[in-house]
This record gives sequence, structure tokens and C-alpha cells, in this order.
Amino acid sequence: MNSTEPATPPGVRVVALGGGHGLHASLSALRKVAPDLTAVVTVADDGGSSGRLRRELGVLPPGDLRMALAALCGDDQWGKTWSEVVQHRFRSEGELHGHAVGNLLIVALWELLGDPVAGLDWVGRLLGAHGRVLPMASVPLDIQAEVELDGRITTVRGQVACALTPGRVRSISLLPPDPPACPQAVTAIEEADWVVFGPGSWFTSVLPHLKVPELAAALQSTAARRVVILNLAPQAGETDGFSPEKHLEVLREHAPWLSVDAVVADEGVVGDVRALEKAAWSLGGRLVLADVAAGDGSPKHDGPRLATVLDEIFREKR
Repeated sequence: MNSTEPATPPGVRVVALGGGHGLHASLSALRKVAPDLTAVVTVADDGGSSGRLRRELGVLPPGDLRMALAALCGDDQWGKTWSEVVQHRFRSEGELHGHAVGNLLIVALWELLGDPVAGLDWVGRLLGAHGRVLPMASVPLDIQAEVELDGRITTVRGQVACALTPGRVRSISLLPPDPPACPQAVTAIEEADWVVFGPGSWFTSVLPHLKVPELAAALQSTAARRVVILNLAPQAGETDGFSPEKHLEVLREHAPWLSVDAVVADEGVVGDVRALEKAAWSLGGRLVLADVAAGDGSPKHDGPRLATVLDEIFREKR
């Protein structure tokens, strides 16, 4: 970055929507360039440690929230250590097997404080998180997908089942269908300067936010500009065979009211640039092609590269 160019405007407020590894990737980049950062995280996980805690204690599934907090940890020894601690999973022959330390810590604070947002804020303070993490809804959610397989349409329920279905996911909905949004998440979107969608599991981490009525209303009314970060590869079982432009078409089908300002795609994975430009234009946005993939060949975003591109977008240099 040229030292004579202005940095990301001080105080710029950014809200990132998503869940799981995709949100972890965007937050790892955004925390370097966004001084006021809020993650709004899906709460539909029903597998693994999160699913067990959800079923046993009736709490929000903490796993995606934990991953978001870990991504916001600093690069100093304190941040790196706590990031490893909250991500650590027990290995045993007993009941603790597979549980993540951070999941148990988050749920313990929820039980003590009786307030999911306050609990997450306390964990964030302990970790020295560079931003805030909020659930997208105040109650646990289930994802219900309409799936096409061998010419037949069936309904699949549950995040894990939707992610692993052998069929093609056509659309998703939420159960309950009109869940209460987290009030602080609604406020964050209303007051944001930028809202970032993706990357991540398209049907189970990114699109669910658009199906929470209060969040959708806030996304419609906010003056914030919007960025979509596309995945580097289709996800097995969920978006098999999807081109980059297909991801945008599905986004428009689920939220025809949504407009975006920029679509970020890695130049190495785009086969038809014109088709992707057209898909971005259909949402009102411009295509930003850049080298944002990790150098090891894996379908993961490189944090510093993605941070540079997002910083340039926020400064209107791209």
C-alpha cells in the first residue's frame, strides 16, 4: 500500500455476515483494515459439539460464534494463544470427546449471565478480540432445504443434512420461519458503512441471514454499501457444479430486493469473466477481480491479500 494514499477512513463501520470457516476468513482480513468491526453469525448448526450442547442445554449453537471470535484475536502472543485455546478440542473416550474449549466457555458465560450477547462480549474481552461477535437470531434455528435428486424434489432439514445432501439444493428457508433477530445485530447493520457477505457455505452460512425478516429489513433500509466475497471453489454436497456467477444468481433468487456495490472474485478461478460481470451488474454492483487465494493451492483466501483488496474497496480505490 502506498504510504501517500489515505488509509481506510478512521471509524469506518463494517458488518460481516456468515458463519464457519468462510466468516473466519473474511474476519481475519477485515480486522486488519476495519477499526469498527461486527460479525453477525448464523445460529443453525446442529452437528458436532455445537449440536450436542444445543440439544442438551437448549442454547444457541456456539461453534460458529467461537470461530468468529478466534478470527478476531490479535497476532501477538496473547491473541495467538487464546485463539488456539478456544479452538482446542478434547480427545478422549468419554463425554468430553470432540467438545471445543471455546464452546464450553461461551455456554458457561451464557448460563451465568443469562444473556447471549453479554456472554460473547465477555469472551471477546478475554481474547482481546478486534471486533464484536453477535448471533443473527435470538433463538436456535433450523435450515430447511428444497433438494433436487434424480428428478425428484424432496425436503431436507438441518444444517448438517443440507450441507451433506447428495442432491442439488434449490432453495432454503428457516424454522421457525419468522425468528426474532438479535437486536444488536439489527442496529449494527443499520449503522454500518459497509456490509460484507461471504465467503462461506452459500446455503447454510450466507443466505440464512437474508431469511431473518428483521435482518432483511435492516439490509434493505441501511445506507451501508455492500460487498460480496465469492468462494474459491464449489462446496461438495451443497454447491457442486456452481460457477461463480451461479452463486450470485442464487443470491438474487433468495433476496431479489438486495443490491450490492462490489463483488470480489479471485481471478484464477473465474472461467467466464463476462458472465460474472453480468451477474454482478444484475445485482447493481461491479466486479473486482484480484489475487486473493492462498499460495498453497488450497481453496482458502489469503488474509493479507484479501485485506488489501477490501481496504482499497473501502477507500474507493477499486
